[in-house]
Amino acid sequence: MGTVDVYRTTDRLDDSTLEVLVARLESRGKHPRFIAMMNDYFDAMKIPSAAAVLDLGCGTGIAARALARRKTFSGRITGVDLSPYLTAAARRVAQDEGLASTIEFRTGDSQHLDVPDASFDAALVHTLLSHVGDPIAVLREVARTLKPGGTVGIFDGDYASLTFGSGDPVKGKADDEALINAIVTNPRVMRQMPQLLRDTEFELIASFSYLVADIGKADYWALAIGSFQRLLAKAGAMTESEAQAWADALVERSERGVFFGASNYYSYVATRP
Repeated sequence: MGTVDVYRTTDRLDDSTLEVLVARLESRGKHPRFIAMMNDYFDAMKIPSAAAVLDLGCGTGIAARALARRKTFSGRITGVDLSPYLTAAARRVAQDEGLASTIEFRTGDSQHLDVPDASFDAALVHTLLSHVGDPIAVLREVARTLKPGGTVGIFDGDYASLTFGSGDPVKGKADDEALINAIVTNPRVMRQMPQLLRDTEFELIASFSYLVADIGKADYWALAIGSFQRLLAKAGAMTESEAQAWADALVERSERGVFFGASNYYSYVATRP
C-alpha cells in the first residue's frame, strides 16, 4: 500500500483510527500554544457578534467551539466535515459543553459545498488546506458562500518544516519525510497562500507566523507522538514495528532532556470584496 494522508480519507477510515484522530484533534486544540494561535486570527477577523459563520473541515469542532465560547459572539456556526464519524463526535462534545444551540455540524465536502451563495458573514478554514486535494477549490467555495465584505480566517501548519531530532540525521530526515507523507497532502500550501488568495480575488488584511518548538523536553509534541505512531503505520509510511521504534526513540530523547521537535504555523485573514 502506498503512503496516503490519513486526514484526507477520514470518510473511509476504520473507527479505531478515527478515535486516534479525535484524541489528537482534541488534545492539540486544548494546548495553550494552539489556543493562542487560534485567538490571534479570531481577533483579527473582527467577526460581528451576530454573524453566521461557516467552519470548513471542522473535525471535532475545536475552532467552532472556541468561537462559540467567546463572550462577544452570539451568532450561529455551521461546521462541515467529510467524516460522519467526526461530525458525530463534534455534536457530542458541543452538547456536553452546552454549545449545541449555537453550532450545527454537517457532513459534506469542503471542495463542493451544498450551501447557498452569499449566506455567511465569516468563514474558518482551520487546519484543512494541508489535507485537501484542491486547496483553490476550497477557497472558491469560501468566496462563493461569503457575503460581500465577509472575512475568512485560514490557519494551518507549514508541514514541510516539520522535523524531529534524531541520533542519526540521515535517518531522521527520512523519518520526517515519512511522517509528512502520512499526515499531509500539501505540506507547502501555506507558503502558496498569498498567491492563492490573489487568484481567488480575496484581499489579504492580516497574517501571523509562528515557530512551535519543543527543545529538551516534549510538550506541545508530547501527545502527538503516540497518534503519529499509529498514523504512520496506517498510512503505510512505516511498518508497525518501525513506527513503534520511532515513537520510542522520541520519548526516550524527551526523558533524557535532548528532545527536539518543531514546525512553523501560519494564519491568514482575508476579505471578499
